[in-house]
Amino acid sequence: MASTVNLRSRRSAAQRHALAGVEREIRAQDSQSQRKYLREFNQAFRSYDALLDSQQLQNALVAADVVLVGDYHALPGAQRCAASLFEQRTLVGDRPVVLGVETIFARDQHILDEWWRREIDEAEFRQRIRFDIDWGYDWAPFYELLTAARDHGEAIYGLDCMPRENLRKIGARDRHAAAKIAEIRQRHPNAVVFVLFGESHLAPGHLPRGLQKEIPGAKLLTVLQNVDALYWRAAGEPVDKVDAVRVSPDVLCVFNATPLEKYESYRLFLDQWSRCDAGPDFAPTLYNLIDSLAAFLEINRYSPHNGTQPKFLIDLLPEVHGHSSDATLRRLLLRKGVSPEQGDRMLARVEQGGCAYLPEVNAFYIREFQMMHAAEEAARFLHHACRGLPIGVHGRAIHDHPLGGPPPAADAFYMRVVENAVAYFGSRVLYPARPTPETEDSVAISRAACERAAESAVAGDEQKFETMARDFGYELGSRIYALYLAGKVKPGGVRRLFLAPLDTPGAARKVCTAVIARVRAASR
Repeated sequence: MASTVNLRSRRSAAQRHALAGVEREIRAQDSQSQRKYLREFNQAFRSYDALLDSQQLQNALVAADVVLVGDYHALPGAQRCAASLFEQRTLVGDRPVVLGVETIFARDQHILDEWWRREIDEAEFRQRIRFDIDWGYDWAPFYELLTAARDHGEAIYGLDCMPRENLRKIGARDRHAAAKIAEIRQRHPNAVVFVLFGESHLAPGHLPRGLQKEIPGAKLLTVLQNVDALYWRAAGEPVDKVDAVRVSPDVLCVFNATPLEKYESYRLFLDQWSRCDAGPDFAPTLYNLIDSLAAFLEINRYSPHNGTQPKFLIDLLPEVHGHSSDATLRRLLLRKGVSPEQGDRMLARVEQGGCAYLPEVNAFYIREFQMMHAAEEAARFLHHACRGLPIGVHGRAIHDHPLGGPPPAADAFYMRVVENAVAYFGSRVLYPARPTPETEDSVAISRAACERAAESAVAGDEQKFETMARDFGYELGSRIYALYLAGKVKPGGVRRLFLAPLDTPGAARKVCTAVIARVRAASR
């Protein structure tokens, strides 16, 4: 019998030769491949303790509370293997099984829930989670996994958050995912949690370490797929085919593809992406504006607690719809109880500035990018998010009054003034070239003037209400911005205005008049 070294060499020589060229091409197109985070994964799993048969693999799955399955995104077999393992675990029947996936942002949980309840079809689901734009890998094997989980599991959750492309933030994504998995365990204390996450996240010091801190009593099992070093080592085994190996007591590796298959699939995706000729994708720009404004206001997007920060702001980011998704957005508005006439009025705002934030559905609608208006709408979103989003989580409309029904007209006016003030201020921070507000008459900033405006606006029609709230809010926001430039207002002070609760009776009026008093005092 040939020695282990010779057997490994013979089995691997052709593959390694072909693989070298593929790896060179990948390195030329993917500058991230040598980053420290990825090296830590590659260096973590170099050998294994024993070969495993199918029954031993099944026993390991049954003993676990949380199963972390490593995903090589470009390889359809990786998602299909995850679906197979998930179904195998559900067939045991001793415990319910829940699925968590990196592919879907936690911010899009409401979309996933709509699909779970069969309120939307596959096409709308795929579009609204921005699968092809934000993920870009094969849809079919991933959808097969979701369908298997819907048919056999207890629930499905999105686990990821932005930014995916920035490895400097990848540790924050791991911590965020660990917190989300801990929340799932609380919601489903008797269930096994299956998690499909990118393989590099499963190095011992990455996501597993975060989970050990979040759920210290849980039995964790990591199931890797097709790790290169383990594959090449297993190629020296005398058996014809190695299906799985035990790396350590809580880490396994299964084999369903060769390294050449893996990297060829990835290379093909890189080529496909480089030749993609799609229309403009405005979402990254809008998310960047939101991120920049949040950073300016010293808001921690990953904060797990309410208080001086909105809880997990990163999960509240809105959907972004373009002109091509007109019909989808209108259906979404109707499902949220917005009449066609109200929807028309909302979308008409787009004609003025090219985009609009729609708090009723926590979504942007954009036809034409104009920085000034996009910046204002980004600030408008951030204000709503700081006050409590998404709507589906809290179970109420944005402007519902705590006692039931919409807020009184006077409260609604003050709320809109504050919203317009922070929106204008935010737009100036992000786009300083924006001119000062242009109104038909000079707006006097005083408590009495604001109360007179509120009385006049409430007595008028909807158009007058919106115009007066906009003019007064823009002028107030302009004054705040001027004080900020003068060093008399700090970002932390404006952050408190973004976070100020406005929903209880009289709260918006109290906040608005207090800001006016401070602006007048600081301007003297």
